[in-house]
Amino acid sequence: MSERLIPYQPMDLAEPAELVDAIRKRRGGQFINLDRMLLHSIPIAEGWNHFIGEIRNNLSLDPKLRELAMCGVAVLNGAEYEFFHHAPPFKKAGGTEEQVQGLRLIGQSNFPKELYSPVENDAAELTFQMTRNIKVDPELMKRLQKELGSTDTVELVTVIAAYNMVSRFLIALDVNPEDHPPA
Repeated sequence: MSERLIPYQPMDLAEPAELVDAIRKRRGGQFINLDRMLLHSIPIAEGWNHFIGEIRNNLSLDPKLRELAMCGVAVLNGAEYEFFHHAPPFKKAGGTEEQVQGLRLIGQSNFPKELYSPVENDAAELTFQMTRNIKVDPELMKRLQKELGSTDTVELVTVIAAYNMVSRFLIALDVNPEDHPPA
């Protein structure tokens, strides 16, 4: 196995104590590899922990739509780490294993639309359009706004934008799932 260009911070990192404690609290007691990479920059780690913590814990958006978008971004960008961490919460929020596997086909002609509700299909399409095209079809936005309302539509767009940032960070710095060492 080759040595990492930028190594993870140690699992037992203790300083800065307030930030380390806040991250550990949000994670249920320990770091994941993403945290260990973020902690190379205290300002980035602080901002990330707060911003992503709000997205994960305090939105009014249906958690299933949130996690669907996160998984979709992961697939579209090839960020397996992101998918690895968001498929279980998607299932916890009401998704099925069949839907999880279907998300691996997002953006493809064989995406199994029949497995998802109309609003879930629109969320998947928004994820695709924002991630691949940047520009979004105005009719899609109108449908989402009508179905979800302004707050949840803004939150869904923000989730997709934020998790595009996450996937780009993960891929550029070769952050791998904790129990899957790099190839």
